[in-house]
Amino acid sequence: MRIAHTPAQLERQPRAVAIGTFDGVHRGHRNVVDAAIGTGLAATVVTFHPHPRSALGNQVELLSTLERRLELLAGTGAEAALVVSFTPEVMRLEPEQFAEEYLRAIGAEAVVAGGDFRFGHRRRGDLELLERLGFEVKVAPEVEGVSSSEVRRLLHEGDVAGAARMLGRPAELDGIVVAGDQRGGTLGYPTANLRVEPDLLVPQYGIYAGATGGHRAAVSVGTNPHYGGTERRIEPFLLDFEGDLYGQRLLVELWERLRDEQVFDDEQALIEQISRDVEATRAARRPL
Repeated sequence: MRIAHTPAQLERQPRAVAIGTFDGVHRGHRNVVDAAIGTGLAATVVTFHPHPRSALGNQVELLSTLERRLELLAGTGAEAALVVSFTPEVMRLEPEQFAEEYLRAIGAEAVVAGGDFRFGHRRRGDLELLERLGFEVKVAPEVEGVSSSEVRRLLHEGDVAGAARMLGRPAELDGIVVAGDQRGGTLGYPTANLRVEPDLLVPQYGIYAGATGGHRAAVSVGTNPHYGGTERRIEPFLLDFEGDLYGQRLLVELWERLRDEQVFDDEQALIEQISRDVEATRAARRPL
């Protein structure tokens, strides 16, 4: 998939544009892209970064980084993506201006979005306006109950199986391996310390079964209360893995929430529980 950051980086040709923020690229988002592909025109995704709500000063816990969003969109079969930098100047564009500068300029003939899509200054633009401007407009079929906000709610509850059903794939943690306390190695279970971007959603604290890099992983999300920790840590232990992961990006799938974090009577009890977590991770099934 070709990725552009300005309209000038895409040649003008007949396009069907799937437009939206697409945070998490859940099943409903994929319906939008599929509808664009189904027109037979060059299917092009127009998406926004940063998230429009966060650009307006609201706190938004994102389901995916921009990098991961584009990877997932590429997997839909779209031919190109235009990432619109959601600057104050873009926010102030009237809907008609936005349509000319970002849609007409790349050759858009058809525009596909969810029925509640709004754009332009003070969200005054909608699909009816685009139709009046001469675009063929298609409203993508909704997937009942599926939304980014509902995925966020489920992850806050630790319901990674429910989130997977909405996403159409397992929920993920996405980050870079950095140096940690290296305490896990002394217990016989060396973990990778994952640094994630501060605006990414992290699910309910606890121990999860999942996978990353072709290995199953028991994943601790939380503050390590047994050691009196206060700083949030994300620490996957990769089963049957030996090697150095420092500096590498990991996409960690979360398959099942195993238990809450807890404080143990002694270190031996902690080690025994980790052993049980590892066995539960070996037995876990990928949700989709």
